[in-house]
Amino acid sequence: MVGSRSLEPEEWEFWDTYMHAHRLLVREMDRGLQRDCGISKAEYSVLVTLWRAPGDDMRVGELAESLNWEKSRVSHQLTRMENRGFVERTPHGAGGRRAGIGLTAKGRGAVRSAMLVHAGNIRRYFLDLLTPEQTAAIGAWSEQLIDHVEPRPTET
Repeated sequence: MVGSRSLEPEEWEFWDTYMHAHRLLVREMDRGLQRDCGISKAEYSVLVTLWRAPGDDMRVGELAESLNWEKSRVSHQLTRMENRGFVERTPHGAGGRRAGIGLTAKGRGAVRSAMLVHAGNIRRYFLDLLTPEQTAAIGAWSEQLIDHVEPRPTET
């Protein structure tokens, strides 16, 4: 069986410390968005994804795929965000037959503000604590993990 070897006590301690640090980082980042911007992490994810899309607009299915969320989760989130005035349904595709979602002026303002706040919190809680060597090592490890878990298709 692959990976059936147990961990040594110091490996368990390392893992527990890493997971504790990760939970604290995620908690502080989420709190910052809520406290300073009045939006949730889920709202931020939707706003930023739409902000980066051409024309601040995309099909709902594309949004779900981009976020790696179930379509039902996206649908419920979009309904809440429509009610807050951040997004609006748009015609999308040939003849407007496909459901699209786009940012409103309020949504564009919210995402611009939130991106600045979030960037400041990333710097304060993460980047400012790292040396250049640590940043390089974490970057290399992150890429290695991504390639291991989600291998890219090879060209033929």
